[in-house]
Amino acid sequence: MQLTPEQIDKLRAIGLRLDRTGTFWQEGAPVTHARLRQALLRWLDVRPDGRDVIKLDDQRYAYVDVEDAHLRALSARWEGDRCLILWDDDQEAELAYATLRQAADHALYAQVRGVLRGRIAGPAYHAVAERIVEVPGGFALDAVGQRFGITDAA
Repeated sequence: MQLTPEQIDKLRAIGLRLDRTGTFWQEGAPVTHARLRQALLRWLDVRPDGRDVIKLDDQRYAYVDVEDAHLRALSARWEGDRCLILWDDDQEAELAYATLRQAADHALYAQVRGVLRGRIAGPAYHAVAERIVEVPGGFALDAVGQRFGITDAA
């Protein structure tokens, strides 16, 4: 029996949710296995239609509801004038400076892996903030020999 695209799409809705604190929930129960959580974080992706997914490859993926950000910064450090962020998927990456936005609660958001939303708060925020300067009309970050404006998160 061949499944229709609509049936396949329905099977991809598995009741997976990622809350603001970084906890995955599957049909109301928290995902508590640490290695499974890390795998889910690493498989996060955004489809071209904007839907958040857990993606193994182009054919194998499931939908996930993301409350706030895909990833949360665990720490940040400056290496010269480059800022490196350790995300909660245990991956360290250079901050995508041009994508910085600030929320009403002062947390910063930036793109991670090109398509994911990363939230920078707590100790990581304070490390990044060492290089934030006030400019006419708002704030900017000085990094990699440039000044990057920080826009308001919508």
